[in-house]
Amino acid sequence: MLFEEVLQKLADRLARPHTTKDPGKIHQRIGRAKQKYPRAAQHYTIEVKLDQAGKSVTAITWSKDPKQGSALTHPGVYCLRTTLTEPTDAELWKTYSMLTNLEAVFRSLKTDLGLRPVFHQNERRVDAHLFLSILAYILVHTIRMQLKVTGMTESWDRLRNILSGQVPITATVQRNDARTVHVRKATRP
Repeated sequence: MLFEEVLQKLADRLARPHTTKDPGKIHQRIGRAKQKYPRAAQHYTIEVKLDQAGKSVTAITWSKDPKQGSALTHPGVYCLRTTLTEPTDAELWKTYSMLTNLEAVFRSLKTDLGLRPVFHQNERRVDAHLFLSILAYILVHTIRMQLKVTGMTESWDRLRNILSGQVPITATVQRNDARTVHVRKATRP
């Protein structure tokens, strides 16, 4: 684990001469490690041992104490609630997959369309936000359904990356009679 590696490096440095053993600096480095790896750090208890004068660090020890209710203590546990009466395992899995896909598309769209963060103060703006989000999702769903017929079943993020290579190009030509002609073409992704 990366968090443990950082702690081990800090502990190993204490044995070397001419390295800082200042408690303030050591605590600062531990704090940086906790900030960099917050999900892992929540499961560790770290103790910094000082010399008798309390002016230099002699050792750093840690123990792993998994936080209850976290992903570490309950890995892969999902609770699916449904209003379906007597669903089959296949129906539940299909519904779960659809919801996961839907959430991924909305997350992607909110980033692409600049719909996040939401600070609406009035109901009309909230309605407009929801309308645009649903409209964008319907467009994405239509595109994906049409691509599915041709055999492309990639995720929306993957499709977006593929299509990002498509760029519109406009060629402007001046005619002899001083009129301008614009020819617009798109590159192939």
